[in-house]
Amino acid sequence: MPDSRFFESMGPLSARSVCQLAGIAFPDGAEDVWIDRVAIASRCGPGAVAFVTSRAFLEALHAAPPTACFLPEALAGELPPGCLPLVHRNPQGAYALAAAALHMPRQHLGAAAVSPEARLEPGVRLGPGVVVGQGAAIGAGTVVGPNTVIGPGVAIGRNCQIGANVSIGFSLIGDRVTIHSGAVLGEGGFGVTAGPSGLIDVPQLGRVILQDGVTLGAGAAVDRGAFEDTVIGENTKIDNLVHIAHNVRVGRNCVIAAQTGVAGSVTIGDGCQFGGQAGIADHLTIGDGARIGGSGGVLKNVPAGETWAGFPAKPVQRWLREVAWLSRAAGVRSRGGE
Repeated sequence: MPDSRFFESMGPLSARSVCQLAGIAFPDGAEDVWIDRVAIASRCGPGAVAFVTSRAFLEALHAAPPTACFLPEALAGELPPGCLPLVHRNPQGAYALAAAALHMPRQHLGAAAVSPEARLEPGVRLGPGVVVGQGAAIGAGTVVGPNTVIGPGVAIGRNCQIGANVSIGFSLIGDRVTIHSGAVLGEGGFGVTAGPSGLIDVPQLGRVILQDGVTLGAGAAVDRGAFEDTVIGENTKIDNLVHIAHNVRVGRNCVIAAQTGVAGSVTIGDGCQFGGQAGIADHLTIGDGARIGGSGGVLKNVPAGETWAGFPAKPVQRWLREVAWLSRAAGVRSRGGE
């Protein structure tokens, strides 16, 4: 279930209404079926509508079957008993439309810069122009710089330092966290799929979690999860202009240098190091203590403790040998053409 601090429930909706949203025929015998939320395959249960696109996701549905599921016609007979099949040519697109109707992001309410429903412990200091939304909580000793916006439901721990012009939404932040000017936390991740008349955004219903002692550099962006959370582990230090995409999980005591980009659903172990402008493709695992050289482009999993560099990134000694060979070969060709 999306966190009620950040998302307002608009349900329940009848299964017939959900089918109308998705543009599909209503199945027979389901007149009394109601849907109150969307869910991913591994987090379902009664009242939920999920989606699957391949047989690989079906097993997860059996642990806690949803009330209904969008899926391709070829899989319609393989759902758990009692789960209503909603056949659609683009199950993710149908899910996106249902999610947008069932869950609305909470907005700032009222004219006051600091909502009367916000909870500020003693010793909190707010700079000029700070906005704090309803239901937000800020711990003792935290300092918030000018013109920073803290969204509804956001929780910020104690003794944090937050710079000017920071935007924080859909986030839970630990103690002793430093966020430098211009950083953005909790905006929607890059989820797009085909809709009835073109591309549509997939609602991003997760959160951002920054654990104790994290540092986030100026202009950095950490996207909230699509459904699972985006998590930055304790004492990890992130430089300026780094992008962490939705569902990424970064371990403890990592160092990520400027302009690094980490694509969605990457898992990074403890103690990893990334040089400037490194790029990590989606759904990869970077093992504990691994190191990625500056401008390295990682396209497959990196084992724990290894150092990789180059594009596509590979173990650094192999990459250096290949670069040296290419340099020698290019030199030979150049002399031969003189």
